[in-house]
Amino acid sequence: MEHEYSVIDYFAVEPKFLYDLPPCSIAASTTMPLNDNFVYAPPQDPLSILFEDDDLIVVDKPAGLLSVMGRLPEHHDSAYLRVLEKFPLAKVTHRLDMATSGLLMFAKHRDAEVAVSKMFQARTVKKHYIALVQGQVAQEGSVEVPLITDWENRPRQIVHFELGKHAKTLFQPLVYDEKTDQSRVLLEPVTGRSHQLRVHMMHIGHPIMGDKLYHPEPKRFHLNRMALHAAYLAFQHPLKGTDVVIQSQAPF
Repeated sequence: MEHEYSVIDYFAVEPKFLYDLPPCSIAASTTMPLNDNFVYAPPQDPLSILFEDDDLIVVDKPAGLLSVMGRLPEHHDSAYLRVLEKFPLAKVTHRLDMATSGLLMFAKHRDAEVAVSKMFQARTVKKHYIALVQGQVAQEGSVEVPLITDWENRPRQIVHFELGKHAKTLFQPLVYDEKTDQSRVLLEPVTGRSHQLRVHMMHIGHPIMGDKLYHPEPKRFHLNRMALHAAYLAFQHPLKGTDVVIQSQAPF
């Protein structure tokens, strides 16, 4: 594979900025698709900001917290709502799945939102994720299969070679634990489809540990969460032209 990774030390990261945002006080309890027993009870720890300037905010979203407000009032507690409490003009630039933790960027104003949107469309933002997956991933490679929503089983996504949208993921094995039969891998999404990393790793026989949608035995994972973390963001600042690199340690 032509692409080369620069493996970063994700275990010695010191954020440039670290503030606390208060958790939202809105109650969160409801049922969710595919699991009638699920109750939305997001973590109430203060939300940390790992980067902030006049234009951008990057927070470290915990697993179990929505990126943006849901349609129902009991789903309003989210990273975005908590950011709005401190930065009322903040805008959404991208999202992470509720079960995914890690770096999530917001724009502080409309001009920044437009600039960041163009940056994502041009695919000039470098994103790395850390995941624990089932089985031994022997070598680096790529997955390039098209994805589409499984409408009868939303929010699940499926591989569909006729109707699916192009999706590509690069992966690199970091460490294999023979005792647990789990591999720590670095994932880089080239495209940004819903659940892309999760479906692609399942497609090649290495589902992400704790993934309740795509792992056949999610309870095999010892933590009560999915082992997927957005650990690295790198880009040229869309309004200042400076290089920005932000990292977050995977909590598993």
